[in-house]
Amino acid sequence: MRRHHEVPTHLNVEDKVLFGLTVRQFLYMLVGSSVAYTVWEQSVSLGDLVRVALSGFCVGVTLAFALLRPAGRPLEEWLAAALVYAAAPRRSTWQPREPEPTDWQPAAGGWQELTPSLSWAEDDHEWP
Repeated sequence: MRRHHEVPTHLNVEDKVLFGLTVRQFLYMLVGSSVAYTVWEQSVSLGDLVRVALSGFCVGVTLAFALLRPAGRPLEEWLAAALVYAAAPRRSTWQPREPEPTDWQPAAGGWQELTPSLSWAEDDHEWP
């Protein structure tokens, strides 16, 4: 006997890929650990204390971006919102725009020299 099982698609849950991490979290961990290792390897001349501090900072930022979700949102969304807020002006004032004089003044002469344009009274129409 065949049984029918319905797969729920409305759960709004990300799939777990490896070690209980989602794809996004795993990629953040992968890239962040690569950056921390590169910083460790490339900062030999700075001394051990600076190397440990820089690499530890990279690991901390990696863990924060991969695992923290304040208010149910990923940290990169909060960072994007903060950048948009920082770039937005704090005040805006409305000022009417000055009209261009060339838009409303005739090119040459006065109003007496203006001729109306009647598009409906073209000569190509035959009137009975």
